Amino acid sequence: MLITRLVLRLERFRQWSIAQFVFLLLGLLKLFPADPAIRFSEKFTRWLGPKLKQRHALTTTNLRNAFPEKTAAEIEAIALESWGSIGRLAAEYVFLDEIFDFDPQNVKPGRIEVSGISLFLELRDNPRPFIVFTAHTGNFELLPVASAAFGLDVTVLFRPPNNPFVADKVFEFRKQRMGNLVPSHAGSSFTLARKLEAGGSVGVLVDQKFKKGLTTKFFGRNVRTNPLLAKLVRQFNCEVYPARSIRLPNGRFRLELEPAIAIPRKPDGSVDVNATAQVLNDKVESWVREYPGQWLWYHDRWSIKRKLKF
Repeated sequence: MLITRLVLRLERFRQWSIAQFVFLLLGLLKLFPADPAIRFSEKFTRWLGPKLKQRHALTTTNLRNAFPEKTAAEIEAIALESWGSIGRLAAEYVFLDEIFDFDPQNVKPGRIEVSGISLFLELRDNPRPFIVFTAHTGNFELLPVASAAFGLDVTVLFRPPNNPFVADKVFEFRKQRMGNLVPSHAGSSFTLARKLEAGGSVGVLVDQKFKKGLTTKFFGRNVRTNPLLAKLVRQFNCEVYPARSIRLPNGRFRLELEPAIAIPRKPDGSVDVNATAQVLNDKVESWVREYPGQWLWYHDRWSIKRKLKF
């Protein structure tokens, strides 16, 4: 028992130390103007990524499996762009208030431009239950901020970082800017269901690995997909809207809200949960194929990490 407590305390100290180091780095970035700090963070992770041998091997293997037609040089270039995007994302957290300059009342775009404004306004002016889904592309954190800017009350499901100290900080930061948040854990599905039942709306990321999920295809390979969104649609018969963030040159972004997708149904008219999960994967795959360097390829989406030899 004593040894167990000691091990737990040492692990907690390790996590605290890592969190303080991360906070220190982000605090140092805040001392500089946004664009130079973000560019520095991008260059740093482009340098660091390939030195993380296991993660970089997973990244390039994922890319080769997804794009067998691409050359080794093209694969490496996409991998470096992806690492750079991770660096930019981390720094953009620090400057999110400065970056998000979109004003629905101002037709002239600034750093942020929005596609699908009429859909945002229609959903705001005609309240009803709906689900918005997105993926880890561009700066996906900007999407709930945009929803709040249009006056939409969207409850967002998110997966907290594994480090509890970082998780607490991220949660507080997000809560101030993104409205209602639901950490992904046992029982979170009931929270989202209650929100939809009350006539509200929810937002979810759909490109994460889910060990007990449905067997679906992503880039032609088997993956496990969380059935939550499809089951919520089956229960509440609500509309489902795709949304994504795209990085543009010179530190700009385009946020897109697309028209509602057609939900696959069985002959009896009920929602086909498996087919719906596949439709979500197909939509995300189309986004990733368009901007492959803006997705997080180091993520073990296909559960192949254990099979790799380093």
